[in-house]
Amino acid sequence: MKLDARVLPDLVSLSRAVLEETFPIIQEAVTKRGKFAIALSGGHTPGKMYSLWAQTEQYRNKTPWDRVHLFWSDERFVPADDPRSNYRMARETLISQVPIPAENVHPMPTNLSSPEECARAYETELLKFFGSEPPAFDVQLLGIGDEGHTASLFPGSPALGEKVRWVAAVRVAAEPPQRITLTPVVLNQGRNTFFLVAGEGKRAILSAIRDELASKPSQYPAARIHPAREPVWFLDQAAAG
Repeated sequence: MKLDARVLPDLVSLSRAVLEETFPIIQEAVTKRGKFAIALSGGHTPGKMYSLWAQTEQYRNKTPWDRVHLFWSDERFVPADDPRSNYRMARETLISQVPIPAENVHPMPTNLSSPEECARAYETELLKFFGSEPPAFDVQLLGIGDEGHTASLFPGSPALGEKVRWVAAVRVAAEPPQRITLTPVVLNQGRNTFFLVAGEGKRAILSAIRDELASKPSQYPAARIHPAREPVWFLDQAAAG
């Protein structure tokens, strides 16, 4: 399978490249629709991009924060202040350091009685913002796990076959096991999809995806995300090999 890949020397260069690609999209979205919606991902790799966005004057000052809306592609079913929370990571690296209005931050709730209830509540939040058609994020940031998962869509997950729901509660073979994730119904609508992949540990899964035949569905969830505009894979040299 052929990937539209950009290889950068290291994680900092990769993060800058994603930001440079994102800024014209922000401007276009605000001009056309009055707002820019991005789905953030968790994990170490995008954290560097969030820090650069918040701490680099040119990026921070060029961002129309009152028009930017932050959403999440997945979340662990843990309290918002738990070290494993994707929201907490984004809050520490980005949200707490920029003048974004509180109402523009749309975290996945994790304070309800069950992951299923949280998933339904987030779907309602998306409906309020996007309307009745499946959401199309201006930018969606995704990563890939060593076994090929993206967001919290793991190999063999029933959520991979979802055709109706936008958000699903899932149990995964990782810690913590209970999670809330956007489904392919949403992830296949993204206007711009950027995979951020860094580190030598990702080399094997990238190689496995590239070796697959494009003629049949991938066994790896990350390679099954096919919006109208194909994803761009931002790789550091260690991951690219």
